[in-house]
Amino acid sequence: MPRHDVVIVGGGIVGSAVACFLKVLAPAIDVAVIEPDRSYEFASTPRASGGARRQFSCPENVAMSNFSIGFIEGADRELAVGGEPAHVEWRRGGYLFIVGAEQLPILAENAALQRSMGVRADLLDPDGLHERFPSMNLAGIAGGVHTPDDGWCDPSGLLQAFRRKARSLGVAYVDDRVVAIDHDATAARAVRLASGATLAADHVVNAAGAWAKEVAAMVGMALPIEPLRRFEHYFETPNAIEPLPYVKDMARLAFRPEGRGYSGGLVDGDEPRGFNFEVDHGYFERVVWPALAERFPAFEACRCKRTWSGLYEQCELDGNPVIGNWAARLPNFHVAGGFSGHGMMHAPAAGRAIAELIVHGRFTSIDLARLGYDRVARNEPYPERGIV
Repeated sequence: MPRHDVVIVGGGIVGSAVACFLKVLAPAIDVAVIEPDRSYEFASTPRASGGARRQFSCPENVAMSNFSIGFIEGADRELAVGGEPAHVEWRRGGYLFIVGAEQLPILAENAALQRSMGVRADLLDPDGLHERFPSMNLAGIAGGVHTPDDGWCDPSGLLQAFRRKARSLGVAYVDDRVVAIDHDATAARAVRLASGATLAADHVVNAAGAWAKEVAAMVGMALPIEPLRRFEHYFETPNAIEPLPYVKDMARLAFRPEGRGYSGGLVDGDEPRGFNFEVDHGYFERVVWPALAERFPAFEACRCKRTWSGLYEQCELDGNPVIGNWAARLPNFHVAGGFSGHGMMHAPAAGRAIAELIVHGRFTSIDLARLGYDRVARNEPYPERGIV
């Protein structure tokens, strides 16, 4: 039976980031990544918007963003292979959260935390918002926070860059599907594949994204991660509008500039959970367009050019990821999942964290203990405050 030091279930952006950082920390380590679809047709990252921000309330998330955004900014160089740079297309366009009077105190507290961690976060009153973004309708808006050093990239480009880099470092990518995980009372022992092959492993990493719950169930772990369908739209308007950052509000409207137009959407948190990739082509007109036009009248004449669907790996406990091992039962079984829409932006930090846990036996860069599985087992949510 072939044996690997680490088998990673899922070769998307998180699994590939884990693989890369494992080889950086321990070049001799033997790593295999099991990915059933090398085209990544249904993976979440290629269907995402590519945003990366530091606007969080949990210090762990701010710290992960600080590292991840710096990494993404330099990814063309850091993930280069054979002298050929990656093509991540980072754009430092900034992020803007806007809120009403009820949420403003929490947003201000969050901004203070972010500034204490080195983030440039400008708290703006309505006059300040109007000065920077005069096209915005400020009705019902009490203020906002602008983080000009945040931005977005090509999510598919970042995924492929991590995959190419991992392969160049000696990581084996296996085109197969994990159907079972052999384990006893103390450890995961091997993964069984749809092809009939079995791979023994000293460590198993669950980085299966929206499918993480099913993989965890193979070892008896209850993981509160569900697939949540969401739509992304590309739209254009003939009306002039000043350069905008990535705009988000508490109703989950979120959009950013993209080429001649804009990319974004409005997530329906009440969407039935499940692996549904059908596209509702009327959703933009019914839900997104009215929200856009209300907040930015220049979008009254906008036209949706394309709509596609993707999945959030939604953590139903608290919306934060589960990052760590199952210390109480199977210490060599690790999870990096449940990012709830933040997977691409936190993949570098999460990948490094799991690699540290495997190589060093502990987190050495950012202490992510509060994002571990223990909180799930205790049913103790650790949610963001005033951030979606």
